[in-house]
Formats: sequence, C-alpha cells, structure tokens
Amino acid sequence: MSPAGEVHGYLESRLTFFLYRFIQDAQTGWISGGEVGIYIRHNPDRIRGADLAFWSKERLPDGPSTGFSEVAPDLIAEILSPSDRWSEMRQKIDDYFSIGVDTLWIVDPDEETVFVYRTASQRIALRSGDTLAGTGPLTGFALPVSELFAF
Repeated sequence: MSPAGEVHGYLESRLTFFLYRFIQDAQTGWISGGEVGIYIRHNPDRIRGADLAFWSKERLPDGPSTGFSEVAPDLIAEILSPSDRWSEMRQKIDDYFSIGVDTLWIVDPDEETVFVYRTASQRIALRSGDTLAGTGPLTGFALPVSELFAF
C-alpha cells in the first residue's frame, strides 16, 4: 500500500483532532488512527487498516491493547485517496459492517463530501452547509463539513 498524500493526511489529522477533543471532554471512549488494524475474520486472517476508528467504553472498557483489534469499533472513518476505487471501498464497507461497526464515514476530498453509512447499503452525502453529527456514544459531536475541508 502506498503512503497517503498530503491532503489525505491533513483531513485524517483534522477529523482525528475534532473527534479526540469531543471524546476527551465527554469521556466516551478511545480513538486510533493511521491504518489501525482490525480483524475482519480469522483462519484465514483478514485484517483491514482503518484511517480512524473509535471504540466506546462499552465496547472496549479497558481501553486499547497491543496488536490488531479483535473488537469492532463503533465508528470507522476512511479518507479516500486518488488511487482508491469504489469497488474496493465497497468491499471495505461490507467487511466493516459484517463485524458490527455501527457507523462508517467516508471522506471524499475531491468532492468535499462525507458519506455517512449506518448500514452497508444506506448512505447519506453531506456537503458544505451540512453538519457531520455523531450518534450513540458520539451523540453531541457536530462538525460543519465546511470546517473539515477548511485549508
């Protein structure tokens, strides 16, 4: 896998910053970034690397551990890179929901859009003028999409 580009890293850092600030204040769980490994299945092992993942204290009461995660995150965020194909992303979407992820955010830098998935087939597109809002343990988190894409 190729390293991420500057825009990808910038958006991943911004989203992590905004979520981390909310999570610290609300004391709701843990966030990890930078292609954190998450088991999709064993024998044979299938591991996905998520750009950003959030686990509530309910799902991960003792906090992060070493190694790849055996526990499905509440939220995963993926930042699209120029080399990403929607056919490959479709497989990631299916994989994430197959293990019990509640919400998936796919950030498209080219379109300045955040696609919010609550199921593998239910997608909402948020653009400038819309607000990205958390649910469940992230209820209260709100980020104007235009602020995410501010350069």
